[in-house]
Amino acid sequence: MKRAVLITLFLTFFVSLFAQTTIKEFKSGKLNSTRQLKIKLPKDYDDTSTIKYPLIIVFDGDYLFGPVVGQTQFQTYFDEMPGCIVVGISQGKERPYDSLVDEVTGLPFESGARFFEFIGQELIPYLDAKYNTSKFRVAVGHNIMGNFINSFMMKDLPLFHAYVNLSPDLVGSMGENISNRLEWAKSDVFYYMATSSKDKKRLREEILETNERIKALDNPKLTYYFDDFEGESHYTLVTGAVSKAFDKIFEMYKPLHEKELTEKVLPFDGTLDEYLVSRYDRIEELFGIVKPISEEEFQKVVAVADEREDIESLQKLGKLANKQNPDLLLGNYYLALHAEKTEKPKKAVKFYEAALALNETEAIKKDLIQTNMDALLTQISKSKEKDKDKEIEESEVVAESD
Repeated sequence: MKRAVLITLFLTFFVSLFAQTTIKEFKSGKLNSTRQLKIKLPKDYDDTSTIKYPLIIVFDGDYLFGPVVGQTQFQTYFDEMPGCIVVGISQGKERPYDSLVDEVTGLPFESGARFFEFIGQELIPYLDAKYNTSKFRVAVGHNIMGNFINSFMMKDLPLFHAYVNLSPDLVGSMGENISNRLEWAKSDVFYYMATSSKDKKRLREEILETNERIKALDNPKLTYYFDDFEGESHYTLVTGAVSKAFDKIFEMYKPLHEKELTEKVLPFDGTLDEYLVSRYDRIEELFGIVKPISEEEFQKVVAVADEREDIESLQKLGKLANKQNPDLLLGNYYLALHAEKTEKPKKAVKFYEAALALNETEAIKKDLIQTNMDALLTQISKSKEKDKDKEIEESEVVAESD
């Protein structure tokens, strides 16, 4: 019974996946032929929107498109990576011609060179013109196409910003070419490579040697990840490797996690609003995506500010929250807390009153605002009574002395 349920869920997932996939016949002048493309758009994709999406090009789309789309759907559901436009190139019988490279350099040769030009001069410009693509592009290749995708990195202006090499068949001096290019990369590049204990021996040996070269590099523009899967074969490593690759490449995109809070936010030299702004500017710079700071992340950073006893950060986080979400009460709530901590109850009341006129959030409700404000008003009232009693006592002392 359990097995039947799992099979049903599996089939439902793939029926859904391919029901949402567009198949397009693309006529190429460079190849003098028509190629089939599989195109999967994010579920919230809107042609009229200004939202941009990273572009993932999947070589060997005949069999690799499904695993890649599956991972993007899974990870975007949990906001672990942004929605992406995934394009798979069906190669079929043309694969040996598409992947043809020079045996010495490992770079595209003859029919391989024409396929290389097809990608850079026809396919990418078409996709950029038709869809809302961001500047961030990912290439995914397996085996000989894993070797091929590295050729795009050798251009003066690399076509891709991230490379997912799944057990690549590194031909000739390609391994050396890769490490040399990554050593002198002048723009941000994400590079992932994977092999396994049961991988093809010849491929595995070259991959491990190349890994040693890349590991020794010291280039701040390079973000490198390597996996050596235990017990997996040349083919079964694909799913796990794609998952790990996307997990690492889009790590900056993810919501703030405990490790980042402890290792980066807590010791940050400056006010914590600066950290958040810098972090999200970096996301936009890398992925071409404008991502708003979530309420949960504001809450986490405010908690760190409390831990640091950083009153100034609390105030600036309130101003930042107001700037990002002027219709929500979150910013005024933080500003009210700051006023309380600086012993300015009347000012805090004004911020609470302003918050009550705005929309509440998932975590901060108007009942909480009202409760805090009532407590302050009571405090202010008692303080006034004490002041009056003190004034009366002082006047009585003066009268008695007269």
